[in-house]
Amino acid sequence: MAFKGWEKTRITLDNGDEAEAIAPVIVSASRSTDIPAFYGEWFVERYKRGYITWVNPFNGLVTHVSFAKARAVVFWTKYPRPFLKHLAELDPLQPNYLFQFTLNDYEREGLEPGVPALAERVATFGELAARLGPERVVWRFDPLLLSDSVTVTALAGRVRSLAEQLSGSTRQLVISFVDIGRYPSVKRNLATAGATAREFTGDEIRELASSLKDLPSRYGIAVSTCAEEADLREFGIGHSRCIDDRLLRRVFGQDRDLLAFLGPDEAGQTSLFETNDVRRHPLKDKGQRPLCGCVVSKDIGRYDTCGHGCLYCYANSSVEAVARNRAAMGRGFPCALGAPPGT
Repeated sequence: MAFKGWEKTRITLDNGDEAEAIAPVIVSASRSTDIPAFYGEWFVERYKRGYITWVNPFNGLVTHVSFAKARAVVFWTKYPRPFLKHLAELDPLQPNYLFQFTLNDYEREGLEPGVPALAERVATFGELAARLGPERVVWRFDPLLLSDSVTVTALAGRVRSLAEQLSGSTRQLVISFVDIGRYPSVKRNLATAGATAREFTGDEIRELASSLKDLPSRYGIAVSTCAEEADLREFGIGHSRCIDDRLLRRVFGQDRDLLAFLGPDEAGQTSLFETNDVRRHPLKDKGQRPLCGCVVSKDIGRYDTCGHGCLYCYANSSVEAVARNRAAMGRGFPCALGAPPGT
């Protein structure tokens, strides 16, 4: 049965007023900004209060989001170390959470000026995986891009080096190829910073895929693509679902309410990355791109609020916009830009 929308519930706001809220089963935190790196304390405090207020970036409409029905949270991050100290507090509130951890190696190119040194991020990845287990920390190398200094061979070497360091700390690598032409702000930000970057050709995609085909056997890390059209099955690379019902079933299979929402497993889906037509999945997130395999979730972030400053990022329109928004928030959070702390 196709997804028909989240349940509604009544909540009491911080000021004592009552309001209607949606009550998602899966929370995405967040594709739009790095909550674990910058807003972890806020997230835990809002989870205790039971709701957040979210502003639609396209039409400005305000939506209250209740955590009353939440059975799983997917965190997206490049540096969760500031959040590690809050996990013990989060566990009794919501034990069903996992991480999409983007760990790229563009240090020499300076494409990620706000992230810590690569060695520090690798160490943080290992510590997080040691606490949660390797299945609950999904590695992303995202996006893959080329430049004068980053050839296909060089980039493959960087991915393989990280795979060796992360072996035993993760079971999955999700890759995507940069799409500069799709996002004018990305092209502008790269040009402003004087950075050279370009997209892959079809032949270059296949060359890179070939160089990664032994990662499952060598390092125990399966490889899949995120929202990519390329068929790379001959290299053992399938299409991923970053918010993946199959992974959620495996790691949180004791949660009957979550399983009831996800429904029966798909017939014939014996492998995590077995290729199928994600567009026909009954829980397909229609708010994402057509080739995105994610099941439906509610994202609670906001654009132009991430402090990493990655030059290829589609979620930040400019350095100035991020600085302005973060200054306006104070200790608050982008869901309620300009509102007092705790909103």
